Amino acid sequence: MSLATSNNMELSVCSLFYAYCSNELSFVVASSDETMHIKNIKQNKIVAGNILLETKSVAKIQGLQFRGEFILLEDESSRKLYFKEFPYALAMQPKLWKIKVNYFKLTDNRFGFGKKLIWKKT
Repeated sequence: MSLATSNNMELSVCSLFYAYCSNELSFVVASSDETMHIKNIKQNKIVAGNILLETKSVAKIQGLQFRGEFILLEDESSRKLYFKEFPYALAMQPKLWKIKVNYFKLTDNRFGFGKKLIWKKT
């Protein structure tokens, strides 16, 4: 995923590996406190990002945009989910975070050119 963060003065974009927690509509990611995006998040926890499948065919374009709140991971089930997806990361004992999503926009050209599905948390 690509993740965009900001503070009052700067914007930052980074790439992160993620595990998706469907029952909580959230992403679990690992990142260090020393990164620019985590420094931004400590000032402004609202983030935006995207996930896309790479293709050269316009008819196969699929992409997901999202917005949410970036918080420190506290639950064990999400932690297990991340390490199930990335077992090699367990040796590094990374700091884990959760992105609680409140907005999704899916573009999927397999359903028609420019077809978009939008979900907003109520």
